[in-house]
This record gives sequence, structure tokens and C-alpha cells, in this order.
Amino acid sequence: MEDKETTTFENKCLILAELWIDYRDEADFVDFVSYNDLGLPLGFLVAEDLVTPSKKAIEMITDTWDMLLASLEVEDSGFTTIDELMLG
Repeated sequence: MEDKETTTFENKCLILAELWIDYRDEADFVDFVSYNDLGLPLGFLVAEDLVTPSKKAIEMITDTWDMLLASLEVEDSGFTTIDELMLG
């Protein structure tokens, strides 16, 4: 059985950071951003190398990522950009 490629933690943080900065006011994401009011900024802080994530922060970012994939109804296929993710 082949291991399926998944998005790296670094890319998850980059994508979540871009979502938080560029899409937080988009009608389609307002509820998601409101619910993930810790995971998204944490992703931004890690992506910008402003903090080193603790185990708990990694879990929160990962949970936020998983919720994003579920809300978009896509499977993780090793995304590197938000554009790839949005195009499914």
C-alpha cells in the first residue's frame, strides 16, 4: 500500500496564514475564521517564524487544517499553496 502524500506542516501554516490574512472577511470563510480564532493566527505566527510551536500549538494548527479540508470537502494531496487547495 502506497503512502499518500500530505501537506507538510510548514505548508499548512503558510496556507492557514494566507487564509487568515487574505480571506478572513470573505463571506464563505467568516464562520470558519471565527471558530478557528486561535489556530489561524497560530499558523500565521509559525509561518512568519515569529514563534516556535509547542506540541499543543501543533495540535491546534493541525485541527484547524483538518477542519478546513472538511469544510472544503477535499482530501489532503500535498498542497503547497492556497490556490492549489482552493482549486481542489
